[in-house]
Amino acid sequence: MMHLAAVTLPSTDQEIGPRRPGAIYQNQDGRFEVLALITNSREAAQLLRRGSARWAVIVRDTLRPDGQPFAVGSVWTTSDYLIRPAKAAAPAAAFASAA
Repeated sequence: MMHLAAVTLPSTDQEIGPRRPGAIYQNQDGRFEVLALITNSREAAQLLRRGSARWAVIVRDTLRPDGQPFAVGSVWTTSDYLIRPAKAAAPAAAFASAA
């Protein structure tokens, strides 16, 4: 009898890593500023031109003066490293009081 090992898939947060709007990270492909995080799977799949996707990150390569925003769906790995963390989100109460 063959036993199958349980496989634990990474969570969406683990796949995305610290890539939130405002963060800058670098890997062998360039240095990227995160402009947006898309967690709507239908929109992410459309941006990545795939049949399915759980998320997408829109980035701009800061090493290229003419760098245009584009979507990526690669998971965060040990070859990626954070240069600048994402900007802290404003508390919801600040938005409510401004309305």
